[in-house]
Amino acid sequence: MIVGLVIFLGMHSIRIVAEDWRGAQIRKMGEMRWKALFSVVSIVGLALAIWGYGHMRLDPTWVWHPPTGMRHAVALLMLPAFILLVAAYVPNNHIKAKLGHPMVLAVKVWAFAHLLANGRLGDIVFFGAFLLWAVLDFRTARRRQPAPAVSPRMSGTVITLAVGLIAYYLFAFHLHVWVAGVPVM
Repeated sequence: MIVGLVIFLGMHSIRIVAEDWRGAQIRKMGEMRWKALFSVVSIVGLALAIWGYGHMRLDPTWVWHPPTGMRHAVALLMLPAFILLVAAYVPNNHIKAKLGHPMVLAVKVWAFAHLLANGRLGDIVFFGAFLLWAVLDFRTARRRQPAPAVSPRMSGTVITLAVGLIAYYLFAFHLHVWVAGVPVM
């Protein structure tokens, strides 16, 4: 799990620690080859992290036992997390225009929420690593030159909210067991 986290989050931290090196690689390789390499290495890292996370759950070391009500808090916090995630991809929505980096904020909310309801050492390492990365990435992203301003439209915001709510429903009530191996409630 840790090797996968290092690979995945390491790739996603290049802009945090080596922006100039990243730019040089893109100029040298070309943007499409860089994106392909970035994607392949990231997928391998994420697959290793998820595989390791699944194995960690087989023989857990408990750090704390969260109260049952924390599962409800996670369910509630995941609603804005899904909307923020969708906001990163729907063009011209007010959420992205206001926040700038909604996907990173979605990762923050997702990781924090899951830390509330999971007390195993592996959970703390897994979700804590993502939370730490998201905090550092958000700070760094806010310092970079902002993307050109786009005028948000209500239609983009409505689509963002609708798709976010639908994605939340599908994941919470149908896909979470398949992906994570445990029901939401």
